[in-house]
Amino acid sequence: MKNLITSALIYANGEVHLGHLVEYIQTDIFTRANNLAGIKSVYLSADDTHGAPIQIKAESLKITPEELINKAYIDHIETLSKFNINFGAYHSTNSEENREIANYIYKKLKENGYIYSKEIEITYCEKCQRFLPDRYIKGICPRCKAPDQYGDNCEHCNATYQPKDLIDSYCSICGNKPILKKSEQIFFKLSSFSEKLKEYIIRVTDPKDSFRNYLLNWINEGLKDWEISRDAPYFGFLIPDTKDKYFYVWFDAPIGYIGTTKKYCDDNNIDWKSIWIDGKADIYHFIGKDIIYHHFLFWPAILMGAGFSLPKKIIVHGFLTINNQKMSKSRGTFILARDYLNKNIPTDYLRAYYASLLGPYTNDFNYSDSDFINFINLTLIGKFGNLTYRATKFLETNFDSKTGEKYNPNIFDPLISYSNEIIECFLKLDNKRGIEIFFKCTDLINKYFQDNEPWNIIKIDKEKAHEILTTTISSINLLNKIISPVIPSISYQISELLNSNLNLFDEEFNEENKIKLNKFLLINHKINKTKLIFEKIEENFSLVTFSPITSLELRVGKIIEIDDHPDADKLYITKIKIGEKVKQIIAGLKNYYKKDELLNKKVIVLNNLKETNLRGKISEGMILACTSKDNNVGVLTVSDNIEDGELAIFEGIKYPEKFNIITFKDFEKFNIISSENGIFFEDLILKIKNENVKVDKNLTGKIS
Repeated sequence: MKNLITSALIYANGEVHLGHLVEYIQTDIFTRANNLAGIKSVYLSADDTHGAPIQIKAESLKITPEELINKAYIDHIETLSKFNINFGAYHSTNSEENREIANYIYKKLKENGYIYSKEIEITYCEKCQRFLPDRYIKGICPRCKAPDQYGDNCEHCNATYQPKDLIDSYCSICGNKPILKKSEQIFFKLSSFSEKLKEYIIRVTDPKDSFRNYLLNWINEGLKDWEISRDAPYFGFLIPDTKDKYFYVWFDAPIGYIGTTKKYCDDNNIDWKSIWIDGKADIYHFIGKDIIYHHFLFWPAILMGAGFSLPKKIIVHGFLTINNQKMSKSRGTFILARDYLNKNIPTDYLRAYYASLLGPYTNDFNYSDSDFINFINLTLIGKFGNLTYRATKFLETNFDSKTGEKYNPNIFDPLISYSNEIIECFLKLDNKRGIEIFFKCTDLINKYFQDNEPWNIIKIDKEKAHEILTTTISSINLLNKIISPVIPSISYQISELLNSNLNLFDEEFNEENKIKLNKFLLINHKINKTKLIFEKIEENFSLVTFSPITSLELRVGKIIEIDDHPDADKLYITKIKIGEKVKQIIAGLKNYYKKDELLNKKVIVLNNLKETNLRGKISEGMILACTSKDNNVGVLTVSDNIEDGELAIFEGIKYPEKFNIITFKDFEKFNIISSENGIFFEDLILKIKNENVKVDKNLTGKIS
């Protein structure tokens, strides 16, 4: 083995999504390109299975964490295989191999003086009688003041912090306010590796890498020792020589790279230590830029401290945006791999599209339905697919599917140089440039085929027409081998059609051993019966959906009449003008508002709520209100200059032209929160035109 190549581990509490696929496809292309070039490479990965979120989700589903992660493992393997991701091994961080190596590394770190214990204050829930790991506590972000954020980082502004830093924090299990309680925890001396980490980062990153200075600045600001333990109950590995301390998920998760290596090595009669300790293979990590801190600081420091080999290269890709917006469930831009699979189009199409966007540096890149459709239909199919079909069909019809004895060296020979350049691009992780050169080549062959018009030449010079077809088919054969790391399934079908294997190099690719000329010429060669391999994507194809929050039709209503409910002490019967319509809505506001406080007030109404009978009176909607922690209630309202009937929208998302009727249970699924900065559904703020919807009485809390 020359190269051991890994992707960041998918967390086992969710499905594979389009963002995961960026990294797994990029890694797979790199691995396949290396193997195509004769450089023996193995691609390994695993499920990341430990930590509080796994435990929380398992508890909510009333199953064990082991049942949850086993189900996720099967789903991840099946999904990734459908995108032609070819693993040497795919394992789990909850494996015995990983436990063994996590313990081994921990003991090495302890022997070498890099482990110590100290007492610190941790958030604790008195009602649940448990310490609260990061994901068991929620509150207001200390930086941007976004509500309902977890105890480790803010999903709104990406700030990181300690659970005790949250404002108005509460236990995510019972809702009680936690206290701070002392507990002895285990620390890794990250601060001891500052200089070595500086040297390592400078060695393995490029000055053009946008994240290099961030890493160096973190070191210059002073690295803090890293807490690697969590108190029971916690789903993970028990730390050796302790009774109730577990490895923090970020300690044993990257060790999963080694645990999976051991699994692969055990299955193939190889000593895993030859790779991770003796350095007999180059190690490549592919990660997203959101986890550079862990992979360039924590992880190398652990390896240094335990005497292990360091990765030769850590490749960092940017974020995938959808229609120029970040992937977000609230925005309808969080697209699962199964959403793509359900469209029944080749997964190689997405691989090719991603490859066309991925350069060698850490840049964000965007998916859009229209760009995807155009790239596949006009470029991949229009330039390569159509050429393949037309040439093979013409050969079948006119020459019994057999090529001739002659080819045009002025056309075919330059492709050799281009093909070497494409391989070099793939090996240097410049897939975008490699794809550009590939389609430059297809343009040349298309022009040659079209300009020479074999369908006309065959009438006067059959031998010349045969030469044109032989040159074209041989060119397709070469180009198909070169592009096979990107579209492996399609390339395999083309190779079967051409009756030609996909082997490229018998020896390792280098300056002396590049693509040889005659190996890819198909002279006097019989191909198989032509078939249609490429199919165009329908123009109405779309992966992007409406945000789930757009099912709520929220409109401004003016309360024009209000009376007591005759059969309910806490209810008002209101008449509310919403544009040209007047609706009767029953509202439980009697304990919080006098009638004259509500009359003529503009409120926000859930306008598409199914009619319901409340104590003998029909209610045709619902007035939205905020309930604070002290059980006060304030209605959602807007300024007087906003006309009744106006639609209140969560900013930055697309709304349907028509709203369907929903039930109260449908509405309850949405966690809409009022904060000091406005009313939010996750990271979306509720607005009418340019005005923020607000809560009367300046209350903060849940909207219902």
